[in-house]
Amino acid sequence: MELYSYYRSSASYRVRIALNIKGLDYHYHGIHLVKNGGEQHTPEYKALNPQEQVPTLIDGDFTLTQSMAILEYLEEKYPQPAILPKGLEERAYVRQLAQICVADIHPVNNLKILMHLSGEFGITQNQKMDWYHKWIRLGFNATETLLERSPFRTGAYCCGDTVTMADMCLVPQVYNARRYDMDMTAWPLISEIEQACLKLETFISASPEKQPDTPEDHSAPFMKGLVSNG
Repeated sequence: MELYSYYRSSASYRVRIALNIKGLDYHYHGIHLVKNGGEQHTPEYKALNPQEQVPTLIDGDFTLTQSMAILEYLEEKYPQPAILPKGLEERAYVRQLAQICVADIHPVNNLKILMHLSGEFGITQNQKMDWYHKWIRLGFNATETLLERSPFRTGAYCCGDTVTMADMCLVPQVYNARRYDMDMTAWPLISEIEQACLKLETFISASPEKQPDTPEDHSAPFMKGLVSNG
C-alpha cells in the first residue's frame, strides 16, 4: 500500500490516522504542496490524481483519491478495528460531525483558496487570517453544540469510547486552528476530545511533526510562505 501525502495536509492526516488504527503498513511518498510551484502539479502526479491534490492511496492495482472515500474504502475492505459505530443513528451522527470539518470548514480554507484570495483579490495577511478564523469559528460552534446535545457522546471521543471517523477529521482541524493562534477555550468538548486522541499512538505517529517529509522549520507560522493545510 502506498500513500501520497503532505505532512501538513489535513486530508492526508485523516488518512494516516485511519491507516494506523487499521494496522495497515504503507509506503509514504511526500508531495510538497508549495515547493517548486507545488509538486502536486507535476505531470507524473497528475496522472495519479487528476485533481492535483493529496492524499492519493494505492492499494495493489487500485488507486483512490479523496480522504473520505479512502476512509470508507478502508472501513469496508479492512473492517476491524472499526472506525464507524454499529448503530445506524450513531454512524449518521459520526458522518455528520466529519462532514462539518471536511465539507464546510476545510474546503474554504484550503491552500488554493487562500492563494486565490491573495493573488486574484489582493487581500492582506490580516484579512486572510480573519477569513480562516471565521470558518473555523462557525464550524466549531456547530460541532460543540452537536457534541453537547448528542446522546452518543458518552465517552472520551466524539462517539463513546472508540475512535471514529469524526475524531479523525476533527483533530487535524483543531491542529490547524491552533496553528492559526485560535483560542480554543470557547470549545471545551472539542478540546477534550482532541487531547484524548493525542494520547493515542495512532494519532501521535500520524501527526504532521512525525512524517518523513516534515522539514526542520515546520513550526514556522502558517501564513509565512503559505504552507498548506492541504
